[in-house]
Amino acid sequence: MKPLLLTMGDPTGIGPELIVKALLNRTFDSLSSPVEVVGDPGVLCRAGQIFNCEGNIEADRHHLCRLSFGEHQLTVHPLSRLAIENLNYGQPDIACGKAMADYVDDAITRCLDKTAAGIVTAPINKAAINAAGYHFPGHTELLAERCGVKKVVMMLAGERLKVCLVTTHLAYRDVPAALSQADIVETITITATALRDQFGLERLRLAVLALNPHASENGLFGDEEERIIAPAIAAAQRAGFAVSGPHSADTLFYFATQGAYDAVICMYHDQGLIPLKLLHFDDAVNVTLGLPIIRTSVDHGTAYDLAGSGKANNASLVAALKMADQMAGSQNI
Repeated sequence: MKPLLLTMGDPTGIGPELIVKALLNRTFDSLSSPVEVVGDPGVLCRAGQIFNCEGNIEADRHHLCRLSFGEHQLTVHPLSRLAIENLNYGQPDIACGKAMADYVDDAITRCLDKTAAGIVTAPINKAAINAAGYHFPGHTELLAERCGVKKVVMMLAGERLKVCLVTTHLAYRDVPAALSQADIVETITITATALRDQFGLERLRLAVLALNPHASENGLFGDEEERIIAPAIAAAQRAGFAVSGPHSADTLFYFATQGAYDAVICMYHDQGLIPLKLLHFDDAVNVTLGLPIIRTSVDHGTAYDLAGSGKANNASLVAALKMADQMAGSQNI
């Protein structure tokens, strides 16, 4: 069976200890797909010491190694062997930045080669990656370029709510000008296609939010609904998608959390992420839709203030692993 590739993320962040915590909690045992960590065995051994577990590294075949913490075993693809004595939590250097990018790059290659089922990513430090010569704002942009995809959709998901964003990291004042009928239709199309093909959902019900309060009250609070959003919804409906709106954001989320919709298409970042994180602050999953491969991620950063303490919550990593496993099962990978 093809493995899920779990990239270790920043060696000086919380990623390594979250992985070891998941191993010790037997999270991997509950998955249908085997898990292979793409990372650094020495860094993972250091993470084990946080939980009073000594790691033992054994060579394995196919350039892999087996990392044992007592009865718990983890398969690792050792793409880096950083000097542990030089690593300080919260202080990634250029070598760490190169390692982070290499982990993701290798995982993408293997998924495109169809030798792996999907990628689950632990958090990275974007500045360190750029300092190492990889000029990408983050995981998503690297994934999109390597996969030859022009547009992807960021979906944040929990058991009760899934939100997809038309615009992402953009100043609020710039959002109205950034909206277009074409982008909204493409976001709907990518979302519906991914939920069908990667999540196995057939009879989709998508809700599209308005930009303005009360869906603009017939133009009283703006005209983006009439000029842009409503025509985009109509075009998506003509294309055969079960989509409705524009819905007022202050009421729609209640119905979405009650199961009336499979996903909500949001116009801007905080419109979707505020309700999502209210419900799923610890266990939300970041999913990149529109790729030819599966990619899920934790919905948090490197948490340098917690790195090395063992106190970081690994619920998001566990949820990301389980979601990628379910997606791989839906595609029969």
